[in-house]
Amino acid sequence: MSDRRVVITGMGVIGPVGNNSYDFWEGIRHEVNGIGQITHFDTTGHKSCMGAEVKGFEYPDKRAAKRLDLSSQYALTAVREAMEDSGLKAGENVDPYRLGVIGGTGIGGIMTLERETKKAMERGVSRVSPLMVTMTVPNMIAGNISIETGARGISMGVTTACATGTHAIGEAFRHIKSGAYDAMIAGGAEASFADVSFAGFANMTALSTRNDPNRCSTPFDKERDGFVMGEGAAFLILEDLEHAKARNAHVYAEVVGYGATSDAYHITMPDPEGEGNAKAMEMALAEAGIKPEDISYINAHGTGTPYNDKFETNAIKKVFGEAAYKIPVSSTKSMIGHLLGAAGAVEAFICVKALEDGYIPATINLEVPDEECDLDYVPNKGRNADLEYALSNSLGFGGHNGVLILKKWKEW
Repeated sequence: MSDRRVVITGMGVIGPVGNNSYDFWEGIRHEVNGIGQITHFDTTGHKSCMGAEVKGFEYPDKRAAKRLDLSSQYALTAVREAMEDSGLKAGENVDPYRLGVIGGTGIGGIMTLERETKKAMERGVSRVSPLMVTMTVPNMIAGNISIETGARGISMGVTTACATGTHAIGEAFRHIKSGAYDAMIAGGAEASFADVSFAGFANMTALSTRNDPNRCSTPFDKERDGFVMGEGAAFLILEDLEHAKARNAHVYAEVVGYGATSDAYHITMPDPEGEGNAKAMEMALAEAGIKPEDISYINAHGTGTPYNDKFETNAIKKVFGEAAYKIPVSSTKSMIGHLLGAAGAVEAFICVKALEDGYIPATINLEVPDEECDLDYVPNKGRNADLEYALSNSLGFGGHNGVLILKKWKEW
């Protein structure tokens, strides 16, 4: 594999605590709880009514919005911010054929699919929109981004459930490191607040049924009972270091390690021993060329389900040993819910900002300690710290594990 170094030169995000990078990070720093009553649909009859929705969003091009599922609208919003932030322009300062896109989603355009299905059942199949297919298939996030930005390299959709965003960034890192591309647009988007998907998650007992915004998303708390669904998008611009230098780009952080494994165990439950997740962390550490104790902060998958938090804690202990008790671990899902296919990308953004600002985000709503989850989860209040390396952990239904290691940028 090539020795090319890969850096992050642009970022864009939209989510439950802010509709751009600045506002979103300010929300995280100030422990803003982005969870509340769901407004996307009538929750009557559902076991839960809590969600972490994007607030006050309106796509600027109303005509284009009619052709785009909400997940693509979120994706394009984040990508525009990231591209503007990076200053990268296809055909001007990057070869369009050496600029690629990996854009993921966990579920795709399910809100569009549900709407068009209801239309077919109530008004007949002739009323189904001819745009239904292009608005629902998961690869259209990547396709729309390529069309928007003029990126003419690889354009690929990734769908690995809740590990999607991490895999998108990790695979983009691989494409640049290998020398195949000079820059990549990578991340994930999700907009799955549809009756049917929400009911599916609830009926498999994955969602919290406590309809109190301050006690429904409680990662690592002994009383945790499930996750809270969220929505939004985050995209990063990854770039070969020499390419970034040549155009005097601003660098946020360096991507130094990536690990991806499968539990090969169960469709929804993580491996109780955390073996697959542990191996992914070990792979990322090996690629980064660092020791476990060099990690300054872990952004945990930390969904707030009884099994995930316990098994993820086991995996961290397996890899870090006694050092696990000295490394702060937090779940920002306590504030923003679980963004499913966008979660890993949003959490990578949070790790970059944590490194840049020297600030460790909190796990809010952590009130009742669990003897089986006994690490430093940064309860309720974030803290300042000198951070060198951050690890972002993602686990997805199907046994998908993804891990990124990011390094604070110090040189030019």
